Amino acid sequence: MSGASVVTTTVDSAEAAESLARGIVEARLGACVQIVPIRSVYRWDGEVRVDAEWQCVVKTSAIRVDELVEHIKANHTYDVPEVVITPVIGGNDDYLAWVSEETS
Repeated sequence: MSGASVVTTTVDSAEAAESLARGIVEARLGACVQIVPIRSVYRWDGEVRVDAEWQCVVKTSAIRVDELVEHIKANHTYDVPEVVITPVIGGNDDYLAWVSEETS
């Protein structure tokens, strides 16, 4: 196990994604946030919706995950923001060391 995690969330605008990402990196809750435009199809309030969203993929240390989740929830505009945590089981050791250093 590497001690790293990838945390994914989505927001409703490029500006919201950049603001959330900047706050995460500035607080050292994530080493890097990649922002990807996507289209989401989902059911909300009994209605199927199709919306443009921006996915934020955060690379972080497993020890910072709980703080990161709280930060996302506190700084998100959605009533129920997506927050999905994926443990990293391996990868480039140099990169994973950098993630650890940046989130210390």
